[in-house]
Amino acid sequence: MPPPESYELRRGKYAKLDAPADGDDFDTPTRRSFDSNASSYEDLDEFDPLNYDAGTLKQKRSTGDLRARKASFRDAEFAEKVQVKRRWAPSRLCCFLVLLFVAATVLLLSAGGIWAWKSAPKDGLSPPWYPTPKGGTDEKWKESYRKAAELVKQMTLVEKVNITTGTGWSMEMCVGNTSPVPRLKFPSLCLQDGPLGLRFADNITAFPAGITVGATWNKDLMYKRGRAHGKEARLKGINVLLGPAMGPLGRMPAGGRTWEGFGPDPVLQGIAAAQTIKGIQDEGVMATAKHYLLNEQEHFRQAWEWGPPNAISSNIDDRTTHEIYAWPFAESVRAGVASIMCSYNQVNNSYACQNSKLLNGILKDELGFQGFVQSDWLAQRSGVASSLAGLDMTMPGDGLKWADGKSLWGAQLTKAVLNGSIPMERLNDMATRVVAAWYQVGQDDTEKWPLQPPDGDGGPNFSSWTDEEIGLLHPGSTDKTTGVVNKFINVQGEGDDFHGNLVRQVAAEGTVLVKNDDNLLPLVRNGWKEEEKVGKVTKYRVGVFGEDSRVNQDGINACKDRGCNVGTLASGWGSGAVDYPYLTEPLWALRQAFNNESVYVVDFPSNKLPKDKTLIEEQDICIVFANADAGEGYMSFETTHGDRNDLYLQKGSDMLVKGVAKSCGAGHGKVIVVIHTVGPVILENWIDEPTVKAVLIANLPGQESGNSLVDVLFGHINPSGRLPYTIAKKEDDYGPGSKILYYPNGLVPQQNFSEGLYIDYRYFDKKDIAPRYEFGYGLSYTTFHLTSLLVTSHGPKTPLPAPRPSGIEPPTYSTDIPDPKTALFPPGFRKLSKYIYPYLSSTDGIKHPEIQTNMLQSPLSEAGGAQGGNPDLYSKILTVSASVTNIGLVDGDCVVQLYIAFPQNYKDPETGQPVDFPVRVLRGFEKVHVEAGKQGPVPGVKGSPHGGGGNSKMVVFEVTRKDLSYWDVRRQNWVMPTEGEFGIQVGFSSRNLPLQDKW
Repeated sequence: MPPPESYELRRGKYAKLDAPADGDDFDTPTRRSFDSNASSYEDLDEFDPLNYDAGTLKQKRSTGDLRARKASFRDAEFAEKVQVKRRWAPSRLCCFLVLLFVAATVLLLSAGGIWAWKSAPKDGLSPPWYPTPKGGTDEKWKESYRKAAELVKQMTLVEKVNITTGTGWSMEMCVGNTSPVPRLKFPSLCLQDGPLGLRFADNITAFPAGITVGATWNKDLMYKRGRAHGKEARLKGINVLLGPAMGPLGRMPAGGRTWEGFGPDPVLQGIAAAQTIKGIQDEGVMATAKHYLLNEQEHFRQAWEWGPPNAISSNIDDRTTHEIYAWPFAESVRAGVASIMCSYNQVNNSYACQNSKLLNGILKDELGFQGFVQSDWLAQRSGVASSLAGLDMTMPGDGLKWADGKSLWGAQLTKAVLNGSIPMERLNDMATRVVAAWYQVGQDDTEKWPLQPPDGDGGPNFSSWTDEEIGLLHPGSTDKTTGVVNKFINVQGEGDDFHGNLVRQVAAEGTVLVKNDDNLLPLVRNGWKEEEKVGKVTKYRVGVFGEDSRVNQDGINACKDRGCNVGTLASGWGSGAVDYPYLTEPLWALRQAFNNESVYVVDFPSNKLPKDKTLIEEQDICIVFANADAGEGYMSFETTHGDRNDLYLQKGSDMLVKGVAKSCGAGHGKVIVVIHTVGPVILENWIDEPTVKAVLIANLPGQESGNSLVDVLFGHINPSGRLPYTIAKKEDDYGPGSKILYYPNGLVPQQNFSEGLYIDYRYFDKKDIAPRYEFGYGLSYTTFHLTSLLVTSHGPKTPLPAPRPSGIEPPTYSTDIPDPKTALFPPGFRKLSKYIYPYLSSTDGIKHPEIQTNMLQSPLSEAGGAQGGNPDLYSKILTVSASVTNIGLVDGDCVVQLYIAFPQNYKDPETGQPVDFPVRVLRGFEKVHVEAGKQGPVPGVKGSPHGGGGNSKMVVFEVTRKDLSYWDVRRQNWVMPTEGEFGIQVGFSSRNLPLQDKW
């Protein structure tokens, strides 16, 4: 979501973009791209999705996009004539240059795709799925839907529209707001960013980013962070928290927003998201799983943002969608998430917020989602079509342009219902889903959620638009009414419950030690270790280098939305970032940690090497800080425009590390490298330098950056972070599918997910590529040993889950369309400029339909039937257990990982067709604390030190049917192979799996 100024930053102005045609042709045959296991898209060059209305699949015969393209061709032709006939006419020179620029722009944007446009596809690329499944079919939501139905039945048409349409950008205190229904005591809902803290709010916590949380591999911390985050939101009066993020998943390691999620594996993402959601909603705040689906890069994510008039299309097959990108959303739905945000991009050339297959078919039918779908901010591209496709709430309310007050819903939604374009039952379901989610998390409890004015003093107690106590009540309007908008409520907790303590713990556990030669770490406070003190009479000399070691000298919040890489990096940039209440500087923390009586610390916090080389040569140890930053696409810093340009360290950091490594201690020193990063970085420029003894990937630690790092460096916390992604030796090792599309390849940029299931470690395994550090890898200050693998089966292999359960009946309503006059503005109503209302100014042109057309019901999925899918998918099939022993000298936390290898050379028994499987897939993990033993070495374990073995913990994994199944496109169901053997692999990373068995 962009900031308040985003609509001013988008290349200076907006071009006219007509809304896609509303409505849908439900009988249009479609190209079954979702029904293909194919991972090749060679045939896409034959098709032109530009000639089809995204989401509706209706051929564009007169839309604005087509007019614009024809005009471009006419302009180019005319420019050519002018060049021939009046080449040197001074009065025509300016016009000629403009037309020439237009023609050149068209050719540049199309990049060859303009010729493909001439051969338009006969059919669309995304199959239709209608009508929208109704909410209220799951037993766990039964009481909430009963209450919601009672309330919605009392609402008028305009009141239902009011709670499903945003009021407009910056019209109220939050980044997103709906209007209330005062007479029924249903409040205005406040929706606020973001996934790592409360954006635009004061006295809040800047938590570690999602990628850092993923690196902890700690389910308990995932929950606790979510709970603390939810509590802060509740105390600020926020109803809907816009997080967690699990899209982008991380297909592209250079993607600008991958740091908001938890890592590029669907199981790691799914577990972390579910734990976060449970924490948030246990505090009574509605969580939002975002961004659904396939928004994997920032370039071209929105129309016009990068030049082309259409957003990028992520083209993908059905199996990959289910097994990779939709998996964490299934876990989110299973956890009971109240809201899901659809993304900006297109999927198979249909905008995600009006893609009926994604929203109606997969999310609401197959996954049984009971909450409401909200658009990302201005991701809605049509009115009627988006409603019929499953969108329930539009945010922030404005339509195709920022802050213009012209909504695709609001009054337009009212009209669409009155004229029969949108069935009354669809609007009833939209409103009921919103109200049911409100009840589901307990926001009708007036003790925790006081009534809003004039009935109480509830609602948001902060303003997103000013830091002053008194401010405008509707800053996006011309209205000048003011009031108290900031009450400066401190929600950070106190004492033992101070959320900074949790931040410090998460950041420390999310720091991954990837190299520790000669056991250089942990450091000791007095500098010299006991075995090094002999003959040393001088102070231990420590040199700290790199700009990332200090905070931004202009202020920790000097760059709006953290949109610059200046000073130490603790967060990426964009709507997912927050203002720091404070930020502990690594350099300061290091100075505090060392004993200044025995240690002399010198610093050079710059990415340039000091001219006086003795500053490096005189040090016994050198600590170098480096980073790599990225963020949301509406912002840029230097040459980084959202997505990273490459996977190397930024701002000359590679040269800095290499230079320090060459000179530290005159070539005999010891170098520690600390990296703060939004994702994987290539380390090959210096990782094998003999003086580089230790490397820590500290990810994005949040406000306790320096303190959490010191905790690990000095052994106060034994490092237990594990990589939530693979670190390659070169960028190409991630595969062709990992590349950002930096230049448009058509007026609708096309991004083909032709690698299918093979992203991150799956691709490395398939191609047998050696990574620098593999997925799940990380070192400790102690040593762990795994034994006693036991696999217990709970029944025979059967291919399909049990039949889909029917669920309960959803609420029913009258489908009578009210008199249009009831939707008129009340007499004497005072309208605010740009504020979005549900009322009509006139009933002219509204024809009351005599009969509402019933849509043909698409086949229900056998994989559905409950939240997260068919309940039998989560039946326990195997129990896998193992014993982990600490054979080292210090207590520590061990991350034990379970991988499944599907049967090799498997063929579908019905068709005889081979089914391709990754070498292995993560299916579970557990983090356990194991104390160092006191009984001596472990018998039979090589390298077990004296006095280090003995204490063990049992780790248990419950393996479900879904864990052992693949998505079969022909059957449209999850299928478990019944022939061949599954490999059961338990270990410490995707490449270190000492325990192996078969089932």
